[in-house]
Amino acid sequence: MPATARTLAPGAEARLGREVPVLDLGFVQPIDYMGTDEDIVQAARVSYGPSTRKLHDDRGLLRYLMRHRHTTPFEMCEVKFRCKMPIFVARQWIRHRTANVNEMSLRYSEAPDEFYVPELEAVTLQSTTNKQGRDDDTSLPAEQREQVRQLLRARNELAYADYQHLANDLGIARELARTLLPVSLYTQWIWKIDLHNLLHFLDLRLDPHAQIEIRVFAEAMAEFVRDWVPHAWEAFVDYRREAVPLSRLEARALGRLLAGDNEPAAIAAAGLKGRELQEFEHKLARLRELAR
Repeated sequence: MPATARTLAPGAEARLGREVPVLDLGFVQPIDYMGTDEDIVQAARVSYGPSTRKLHDDRGLLRYLMRHRHTTPFEMCEVKFRCKMPIFVARQWIRHRTANVNEMSLRYSEAPDEFYVPELEAVTLQSTTNKQGRDDDTSLPAEQREQVRQLLRARNELAYADYQHLANDLGIARELARTLLPVSLYTQWIWKIDLHNLLHFLDLRLDPHAQIEIRVFAEAMAEFVRDWVPHAWEAFVDYRREAVPLSRLEARALGRLLAGDNEPAAIAAAGLKGRELQEFEHKLARLRELAR
């Protein structure tokens, strides 16, 4: 390995350049990073001036920063990924506007004949309680799931044949011919982001309610982050991913429970109802599970 004056993370070095397969044709490939756990704590200590003594060990200070939401030191670390995903996943992904992105252009290059077709188990009904999600409880016959896959595959093939006819046979401009391609088409981009905003992305997209097709990309990225900044990842899991945050009303209800009220009385006193009540009951179930 060439000599370098910058800090290196052995876990990240071992993963650089490796494509991690995601979905049927996609991947996540870490291609560069800057900074380590050490750089996070050094960025925090500079606030006190050059003569500062180490009042905390690195891990303890890093956990303090995460626990108290001192986010700036985490912005000192950055990572760059090359990713390949269906366009509909990219359109969700781009909502995280805190990254630097450069995407493959279908004005300059010919569209690849690569389309996402879900696995059988990913073909489900629309949820009746979540307007933007799947129904994971209702089972569909395998034959019906396969019919859906065949329909998707047939439409992809037809759309691509029409695209080829426009762009190649008729010589229509690629920027126009591309307009009939479906969002299941695969695209690629280079995505660079700092650690603070990456952890926010992961916190949202690792959630079980996130669409599975973007969640699997977040899972692949999380594996890299775990090896890149292990102490930051540990603090993130302890204080963000596995934490149980409480609203003011939820804290009031929990306080009444600890004071001896039964659950209906505590909930009534706090004024919880509807969706908020359902979320509080879910948090209580998690807390009871942790207490076992």
